[in-house]
Amino acid sequence: MTRRSSLLRRLRDSERGAALVEFAFTGPLFILLLMGIFDYSWQMYAKQVLQGAVAKAGRDSTLETGSNSQTALDNAVKASVLKVFPHAEVTFARRAYDNFSEVGNPEPFNDDNGDGAHQNTECFEDVNGNGVWDSDRARGGNGGADDVILYTVEMKFDRVLPVWRMLGQPQETTLRETTVLRNQPFAVGSDASPVRCP
Repeated sequence: MTRRSSLLRRLRDSERGAALVEFAFTGPLFILLLMGIFDYSWQMYAKQVLQGAVAKAGRDSTLETGSNSQTALDNAVKASVLKVFPHAEVTFARRAYDNFSEVGNPEPFNDDNGDGAHQNTECFEDVNGNGVWDSDRARGGNGGADDVILYTVEMKFDRVLPVWRMLGQPQETTLRETTVLRNQPFAVGSDASPVRCP
């Protein structure tokens, strides 16, 4: 009996295996936390790369030479992103408005029934010239003289570490950067938009 009790006492008082047991509990969580911090930092870096490329393209697009070469501006942004993230998928969108206050606003219409929503029977100002009423009056492309451009670039890429997959989240992420700028008055502005009635 004394032999058994002395063995139990020795095991209870021994601290040699305590560190190993503690690390077994805390180690995986600590490693997961480090991987998450690294992955988040990498995404912040990606955001800064995209932001810098879009800002430069936005400045270049306000010049007369830049507005005539949208493809060259897009290629410059894509090249800047692909230097750091070679497998990223980069897409572009431009929306042109007459002034800053129109960004994201619908085309004006006559609200004949006073419900605050456009009906197919109500006349509207066809700002973008596509023949139908739109909830966003933007025109596609880089616009013309003195136009305001909403330039959006999306960057889709796989995350570096498998942290998100381990947490049941998608490995792929998408970053979006937008800038709003006004073109220089390098030419004559566009004509007034026609009013269309059904």
